[in-house]
Amino acid sequence: MTTTTASRSPFRFHPTLWICAAMLLAFPALGTVMSEEVNWGAEDFAIFTLMLAGLCGGIEAAWYWLDSPRWRIGGALFGVLMFLTLWAHLAVGLFD
Repeated sequence: MTTTTASRSPFRFHPTLWICAAMLLAFPALGTVMSEEVNWGAEDFAIFTLMLAGLCGGIEAAWYWLDSPRWRIGGALFGVLMFLTLWAHLAVGLFD
């Protein structure tokens, strides 16, 4: 008796996701150049880059490892909520 298991599709890279993340990173860069009110330093850009890379990596992982579309959407939304929570905390000290 043989059993067949569904083979997992190979990993598919989603460049649109990463391009959107790069565009999000470009907004504060433009604000820093164009205005004195936006005051981002190198460490701010580094942290935001790491946050965006973690978010995009988490979304890619959810799309690859989770089977059901509901779980994929839930995993992606969870990642977005964690990103926004961390961003709000770093911006204004939400949990202090």
